Amino acid sequence: MNIAIVTACPNGQVSSVLSARLLAAAAQRRGWSTRVEVQDAEHPERQLTAAQLAEADWVLVVSTGPIDLARFVGKRVYQSTPSQALADREGFLDEAAANAQLLADTPDSPAALSGAGVRIVAVTACPTGVAHTFMAAEALQQAAQQQGYQLTVETQGSVGARNPLSAQAIAEADVVLLAADIEVPTARFAGKRIYRCGTGIALKQARATLDKALAEGKVENAADAAAASASGKGEKTGVYKHLLTGVSFMLPMVVAGGLLIALSFVFGIEAYKEPGTLPAALMQIGGEAAFKLMVPLLAGYIAWSIADRPGLAPGMIGGLLASTLGAGFIGGIIAGFLAGYSAKAIARWARLPSSLEALKPILIIPLLASLFTGLVMIYVVGQPVAAMLEGLTQFLDSMGTTNAILLGLVLGGMMCVDLGGPINKAAYAFSVGLLASSSYAPMAATMAAGMVPPIGLGIASFLARRKFAQSEREAGKAALALGLCFISEGAIPFAAKDPLRVIPASVAGGALTGALSMYFGCKLMAPHGGLFVLLIPNAINHALLYLLAIVAGSLLTAVVYAVIKKSEQVELAVAPVKG
Repeated sequence: MNIAIVTACPNGQVSSVLSARLLAAAAQRRGWSTRVEVQDAEHPERQLTAAQLAEADWVLVVSTGPIDLARFVGKRVYQSTPSQALADREGFLDEAAANAQLLADTPDSPAALSGAGVRIVAVTACPTGVAHTFMAAEALQQAAQQQGYQLTVETQGSVGARNPLSAQAIAEADVVLLAADIEVPTARFAGKRIYRCGTGIALKQARATLDKALAEGKVENAADAAAASASGKGEKTGVYKHLLTGVSFMLPMVVAGGLLIALSFVFGIEAYKEPGTLPAALMQIGGEAAFKLMVPLLAGYIAWSIADRPGLAPGMIGGLLASTLGAGFIGGIIAGFLAGYSAKAIARWARLPSSLEALKPILIIPLLASLFTGLVMIYVVGQPVAAMLEGLTQFLDSMGTTNAILLGLVLGGMMCVDLGGPINKAAYAFSVGLLASSSYAPMAATMAAGMVPPIGLGIASFLARRKFAQSEREAGKAALALGLCFISEGAIPFAAKDPLRVIPASVAGGALTGALSMYFGCKLMAPHGGLFVLLIPNAINHALLYLLAIVAGSLLTAVVYAVIKKSEQVELAVAPVKG
């Protein structure tokens, strides 16, 4: 068999060369004849000639970005990425030889595989809008490239929507894929087939997700869109998804407020008590304004996720009442669900003459839902939840060393179990909520533990270099940088490939860090920022001990994983390549 191997990795020429040589060596061991092209914009003369391509039985394209396939029209072509190609080269070549498809020349796409006529638009969104959002988008784009689909992705991240979908792209799409862990407005997709899933599924099973979207996408109308969102195709949705939506809108307020409070401490721990000074102004903005809006935002957007826009006003009113009554973030969560489900019930069951129907979303629903939510919060929920929260705060502030260590172990372990998933977000939301009650120790333990998996795995890729493939060593460098910024998702590439070893090693390190942070009595005023928060004076007390806790947990994860990881079978010397 005669094959042509074309590699193109614009962000890493080493990956292109490595992929080409290892795949060529594996093919030659089978007795196949190979021609290799490593694409380089500075050396176009190194491309395979038309005659060499004509001699090939099929073409293997390994790339990490878009590539012009026009030269291969009329040949059987198989596309993939370096990470998939190098994981199991022998099995990969079998799959590629069996599944290579004829590249057709069509009016819509002059060089596309048989799936090229398929157009998909997608939206990815996670609660924090940092890692899962963009990783899921990248995975979907790579899978679409392999399938020959035309995919346009909008990422709804922490800085808003990037690459927003145009009206033309939506109109031309065969299906809309919503890979989101929070609620995404769907008014612009009216009349289009929609398929919903979480970012985790899109990230881990991107190819299957695209196929399911094409096969199972259904047209949604305004009445059943919320029900479709809640069903979630087997994902953890419904109540959990509404909660995460509220948390995602609350986080920027908490981060801004927390950092402003931390900045006020630059001038001294009690400098803000002097009226008219800059520290007092910073505390007024962060502590009195931003933190007071935290709970109303949480409740309002939980209700918005459940009942759309009519739920927003009663949700925020209920959240402000929860804050005023001392019920804190727990009361805000209850208020959000009360407001959302009551607004949804009124919208569904209230029957008005058609002439008055337009009054429902702007008058009837906000009025009745706000009245119901407010009365329940004042007379039923407020005082008991306030007493419970006060008891919890007192317990956290007065607990002994043993209880503090146990709490740190639990929070630290939770942060590392699913790396940005539901358990991780639950621990983080719990710690963030306590900031409004001036309980800062859980936040310190949570953020420290969340940094451990990517930092630890990055260190492991240096400690045991021979056990890691080149692509994994590159991922280790990126994981280190992400870990320093408190982005736990940097460890996902390792966990997806080797979960039974990565997760226990990560949990061990995270639990140690959380326990040490609580034992040292570390308190963190800012809910995000990673190690860079240490640059703000007084943002964290016991800064050196806090750093020691992070280093200890990271080293434990690194050593444990370096010991238990299996070596990658990668040849260091390969057969010479023809061509």
